[in-house]
Amino acid sequence: MTTTDTGAIDRAFSALSDPTRRAVVDLLRRQPRRAGELADSLGMSAPALSRHLRVLRQSGVITDDAVEEDARVRLYRLQPETFATLRNWLDEVELFWGEQLQSFKAHAESKATIRTSPTSRRK
Repeated sequence: MTTTDTGAIDRAFSALSDPTRRAVVDLLRRQPRRAGELADSLGMSAPALSRHLRVLRQSGVITDDAVEEDARVRLYRLQPETFATLRNWLDEVELFWGEQLQSFKAHAESKATIRTSPTSRRK
């Protein structure tokens, strides 16, 4: 049984289901950026981007901090804890399916061995 926070996972996947928000994440993977930089890079208006940033913030995918020189400016960055939670969940899913596929492989190989054995060729 998993101890993963399924609510956090649901919020993160929901936020990341949008291609624009995934593009924001790709930009922030390289370095933290201001909203204006993100909007320019994506060819979007500030108000359109603002809605996407709000969804990403509320889901815990990104965080924003005031810039020391100007408190009106926000610097956006990825929230590593959220991605660690996603990675842990994906690792659990991968482990489950790995075990299932190993079991299926063993079953299929045992059936193939039975079919090719000399005693199974008798009529």
